[in-house]
Amino acid sequence: MKQDAHLLVLRFSALGDVAMTVPVLRVLFKTYPQLQVTLVSRPFTAPLFSEFKNLTFYPLALNDRHRGMLGMYRLFKELNTLNITAVADLHHVLRTNLLRGFFLASGQFKWRSIHKGRKEKKALTRPNNKQFQPLTPTVYRYADVFRKLGYPLDLATHDYPDTNSLPLKLQEMVFGNTRKWIGIAPFATHPGKVYPLDLMQKIVGYLDKDYQVFLFGAGPKETKQLEIWAKAFKQVYTTSGKLSFEEQLQLMGHLDLMVAMDSSNGHLAANYNVPVITIWGMTHPFAGFAPFGQKEQQQLLIDREAFPKLPSSIYGNVIPLGYEKAFQTIRPETVLQKIKEQLAARHHRNSP
Repeated sequence: MKQDAHLLVLRFSALGDVAMTVPVLRVLFKTYPQLQVTLVSRPFTAPLFSEFKNLTFYPLALNDRHRGMLGMYRLFKELNTLNITAVADLHHVLRTNLLRGFFLASGQFKWRSIHKGRKEKKALTRPNNKQFQPLTPTVYRYADVFRKLGYPLDLATHDYPDTNSLPLKLQEMVFGNTRKWIGIAPFATHPGKVYPLDLMQKIVGYLDKDYQVFLFGAGPKETKQLEIWAKAFKQVYTTSGKLSFEEQLQLMGHLDLMVAMDSSNGHLAANYNVPVITIWGMTHPFAGFAPFGQKEQQQLLIDREAFPKLPSSIYGNVIPLGYEKAFQTIRPETVLQKIKEQLAARHHRNSP
């Protein structure tokens, strides 16, 4: 590696996909400690990367100066002043392809893009003649981009960081609280990934008896629902609208367990070595988006014998006719039993 090596890393969205870059970057810096990285992403994702000393976060202004083709050219002009030696495109969409054209025209950069496996994912999610087999996890697809740039990585060497201190807003509230802390993130971008809220409410109500529950979500609609649960149950606290994104990340590192959909919060908690139970709807872990370092038995899936067209999409935006109640095959009792199993396993691992 050249002493002045400076990688540009591109991953504009979505939050879960951006979060999955974190374990890969940890291994990258561990393996190549002198490497300098500039990472371009949405401004609100910046707290994800605060642990990296050799990383400069470059905020993307897609609604302002980086909007459209002209905006991508402006972004190129800005980045072209940073003495970049190579580019890792972990997104590979129209915007990054435009940037690629600008960079390659300058004749200065080595550029490699992620292979998303679109053909394999289409075969996995089509309703008929489905090729139901596990695909390469996204984190390994990320790592392969760095390998192609001359920076091979062994993700088995990944180490987790030390846990940050609790947000000040929570320190007084939880002082002397000896209950296990469980995070619940009941929402996702598309309805095909959201466990029925009436069933989730039963889970939250049961956990309220013996555990401290923290609810995670975003946006007015989600915040309103989480506030209803927080008011109804004594040991339930909603972070939505009360804690900043950075404070939520700090809290996640102190959880004993997270329950999430196939969504960003599962990836965020996994980055802090927190056991994550994921509830899968129209999507499936075989597509490669399971949280990093989590075990297969922590994934709760709809009965595919009853609903063989699953997975029906990568994003959870396709619900086949007659599959509207498919989530009912994952009973609240099953989720609660899995929670108890994982808490017991975590206690056993942490016992002297």
